[in-house]
Amino acid sequence: MQTMLAMTDVSKQILLGNRDFFPIKPADYGKFMVLSLGTGSARVGEKFDATTCGKWGILGWLYKQGATPLIDSFSEASSDLVDIQASVLFQALRCEKHYLRIQDDDLKGDTSTPENLNGLVDVGKALLKTTVCKVDVETGKSVPDHSRGTNEEELVRFARMLSQERKARFQKQKAVTTVTQ
Repeated sequence: MQTMLAMTDVSKQILLGNRDFFPIKPADYGKFMVLSLGTGSARVGEKFDATTCGKWGILGWLYKQGATPLIDSFSEASSDLVDIQASVLFQALRCEKHYLRIQDDDLKGDTSTPENLNGLVDVGKALLKTTVCKVDVETGKSVPDHSRGTNEEELVRFARMLSQERKARFQKQKAVTTVTQ
């Protein structure tokens, strides 16, 4: 959700012509760079099947086997739709390499316990070694994008792009300052 809020705010600043905030033209949306780091979610999508759910009454949808299926469905759908929307936008603009989503959906249990928090370091290290994923626009599922390498390689590439952008902006600002003096 934060990804779309940030993109919407930047888009608004572009449309308002606020060049101090984000110095690009409306046609330059391909210059967006988004690094979206998910906090992970314990998926319950495969916990229940349609045949089982079809037999539930209202209470079954509110609470079943330690889960809250109705609430979980809404929160997962919201998160998934944001990822799909952002990914499709970058693919449509032919700049999918400017969007990187890193998320682990295989977390189990309560991630706030001290043991699990310590385990998140290992999860993060493992995520660095995994292949970059992108959203398949037909299915909405996250699939490996072997053309991009690992998350670690992509993070290094993102850092280089950001560094180059900062240097270019600094040089431009320095040139403008020199001309106006």
